[in-house]
Amino acid sequence: MKTLTTHISLIQGDITHLEVDAIVNAANSSLMGGGGVDGAIHREGGPAILAECREIIAREGPCPTGQAVITTAGNLMAKYVIHTVGPVWQGGKNDEEGLLANAYLNSLKLAIKYDIASIAFPNISTGVYGFPKEKAAQIAINTVSQFLSGHKQIHKVFFVCFDQENYELYSKLLE
Repeated sequence: MKTLTTHISLIQGDITHLEVDAIVNAANSSLMGGGGVDGAIHREGGPAILAECREIIAREGPCPTGQAVITTAGNLMAKYVIHTVGPVWQGGKNDEEGLLANAYLNSLKLAIKYDIASIAFPNISTGVYGFPKEKAAQIAINTVSQFLSGHKQIHKVFFVCFDQENYELYSKLLE
């Protein structure tokens, strides 16, 4: 683990093994699990997460890109899972940057609402959604840093990179 500021730390590893108040899931709009971090969170967290996701979908419909919802963390060490839907990269012509920033921002707003003091983010939209990794890292760091400057309730944010490439990008940008 690399601590870069008093509030932001960088980890290379598996987000499902962190003991934090909330982990963020890079979800799809159906909230039904999928590949990558989404599938891992649903597998490790167990059926309670999926059950709450189904209730949310029945009540509100699919989760729009850039928005976020919160559920139990089931069997995970975290208390909550914040599911956010990042954008699919389409060449940057459909406000993908704004939508990605909103995914981080709306996750942080839910954290404040639920008195979450520690939160862990994966690399949202950089897998099968194809968002350029360096651009995504810049958006993540800038959005989170700006939010933390005005909201002292969140004491610790972890950026959790599963792969070495993202870890190196974040490490360089945070120094």
